[in-house]
Amino acid sequence: MYSEASPTARALLTLELIQGSPGITAETLAGKLGVSERAARRYVAILREADVPIQSVRGPYGGYHVGRGLRLPPLMFSAAEALGLVMAVLDGHHDASDPAGPVGSALGKIMRALPEPVAAQAEVVRRTTAPAPDRGAVRPDPAITIALVQACSGQRRARLGYRSEAGSEWVADVEPWAVVVRHGRWYLLCQTRAGARRAYRIDRVRHAEVLDATFSPPPELDPVAALEEQLAVGWEFAAEVIIDAPADVAARWLPRALGRLAAIDIASCRLTGSTSNPAWYAEQLASIPAAYRITSGPELQDAARIIGRRLLAAASGTAPG
Repeated sequence: MYSEASPTARALLTLELIQGSPGITAETLAGKLGVSERAARRYVAILREADVPIQSVRGPYGGYHVGRGLRLPPLMFSAAEALGLVMAVLDGHHDASDPAGPVGSALGKIMRALPEPVAAQAEVVRRTTAPAPDRGAVRPDPAITIALVQACSGQRRARLGYRSEAGSEWVADVEPWAVVVRHGRWYLLCQTRAGARRAYRIDRVRHAEVLDATFSPPPELDPVAALEEQLAVGWEFAAEVIIDAPADVAARWLPRALGRLAAIDIASCRLTGSTSNPAWYAEQLASIPAAYRITSGPELQDAARIIGRRLLAAASGTAPG
């Protein structure tokens, strides 16, 4: 519904609806705009007064059409649409077929600006392609992401409402250093008021407020490297694991987000990290092709026991206890 839009904005929306649905009736226009049929006809009149060639056909199969000679105005994207397009390029967005979403809406504007033969072929692809979604990819709210990107760019502090994977909620004032996309997930690399570095998943940020206070980010900051390092520290549950493999070999098996690897000797190494999800951490460890021992972290040890019992039950063909 667009009942709060200005007359000019509604007139532009009217033009967009007529372009997108040639033959649309005044009744349908009114329903889309959330106004009366009389008001919808008034917006058509405003377009005609602005020399936009809106034609109407009477009868049961009639409706409004855009006539020849229309010079398309420059494409005007909302902030959500613009960021949605950037996000689509960066992580392979799969909402492009939904005209109600920011990506689908922006893509629709581009399609209407293309030459008709090109647009027709592109529209076939858009409607018939069925992409397989990346289950690990999580897309944050565009409005929250915009606020955090602006805070990073303007070097202004931000106040976040956050909810961790374990369900804990808190509010934090941070220095937002960078927004980083890693494996389909969006992170805010930042520093808290206590001076601790953090990497918050933006899809778990419930609200974000840009504050007036400014800051200076660390010189020569490498956001990607800093994120990789930060993902392994500062979480609720500590972990320490001894792995019977050289550190350089173990590094090829384990995600860097699990923690830091340090050599003990030529044949073994120590993994030190933390997590908010011990079950996930234990599953990552179970996939490595080497013996290991969890020497610290009771929550991780409990999670490993559960996985071990499940695997033993699967191997024996019995239900887990």
